[in-house]
Amino acid sequence: MEQLAILKNWERAKLAIRECKDIDEAKDIRDKAQALKVYAQQARESLEVQNNIAEIKIRAERRIGEFSRELETQQGGETRFGTHHYGENRTKTQVLKDVGIDIAHASRYEAIASIPEEKFESEIIKKKEAKEELTTASILRLAKEPHVSHNSGNNEWYTPKEIIQAAKKVMGSIDLDPASSEVANVTIQAHQFFTIEDNGLIKKWNGNIWLNPPYAQPFVQQFCDLVSEKYDSKEISQACVLVNNATETAFFQRMMKSASAICFPSGRIKFIDVDGNASGAPLQGQAILYFGNNQNEFIKQFSPFGGVVSIWKEE
Repeated sequence: MEQLAILKNWERAKLAIRECKDIDEAKDIRDKAQALKVYAQQARESLEVQNNIAEIKIRAERRIGEFSRELETQQGGETRFGTHHYGENRTKTQVLKDVGIDIAHASRYEAIASIPEEKFESEIIKKKEAKEELTTASILRLAKEPHVSHNSGNNEWYTPKEIIQAAKKVMGSIDLDPASSEVANVTIQAHQFFTIEDNGLIKKWNGNIWLNPPYAQPFVQQFCDLVSEKYDSKEISQACVLVNNATETAFFQRMMKSASAICFPSGRIKFIDVDGNASGAPLQGQAILYFGNNQNEFIKQFSPFGGVVSIWKEE
């Protein structure tokens, strides 16, 4: 396969990435590398070959991230990168969408691009020399952004298990986590979960929901609005939602119209990083909102975490 041979020659491919003039070119290389990575796995190519292809994919994602970070809307509404013009009245989101990149993926690529070059190169060498699988997730761990509750755009932080256990006791089960990952679900153990690649915003939800949404906008508002809509329409039975206690925001006000009770933890929740370590106190406090008819059990289970209030609903 000619394309596989080209990507096996990773020095040549790295040069092609460095010479990319815009997002479109970098995205094309990334997509080809992704397809060939799958092919290489099916063909049972050696780990060395698979890692070379994975390296090209990750380097292309880093290049996309560099372009994405520098996309800016100029005064007058013209979006551009350097001398590359994308047209009048084109927002960054629209430009990315036109080349097949949603904001969630752009955020991941920008996180990779934010890693200092020496650190980035060192990690790739270390993984390959140790004969470990090289993945985007492993590189993302280097992007030591604070939790989204520190007001960053990084979403790779997870809920402490004692909160998950309390939510399960209230709802009886967690049938779906629509904004999760394989790492997070080790603790949550939802019957079904959607990852960033699945895009839970467009999927059908059912049963009892646990939601710790990505806090970067516009995703936090989209997920929080959606859980309210799906509960009101009876598409879901119950839900527990963990978010920042941003009571003044439109999405929080919207949730309070549908929720039955809210817990305001007495201390800032110490979220868990990808290695299972508590991250320390975030800059903002949190709230857990409950949607359902089991208010008394929610009060019982969540009172140890802080103050709990019931929301009166007019019959």
